[in-house]
Amino acid sequence: MLNLLNLYNAYNIVMSATKRIPVSEETWKELGKEKEPGQTWDELLEQLHVKAMKNQVASKARKGKDGDLETVSLDDV
Repeated sequence: MLNLLNLYNAYNIVMSATKRIPVSEETWKELGKEKEPGQTWDELLEQLHVKAMKNQVASKARKGKDGDLETVSLDDV
């Protein structure tokens, strides 16, 4: 049980590390407009990241639908 407790404590120490990301004053203000009351900066960045990834997938899907991507029939695989 002691080993498990030590692993748990090490996990918390590693996962709670704080990182600093330098941004311009303009970027800081624009991000602040997106931030909801009570929302952490970490939550905001995660939300923006998820939106960006969804947009990227949607963009690739549109390209495929428009015939810009090479497609292969599943029968040929």
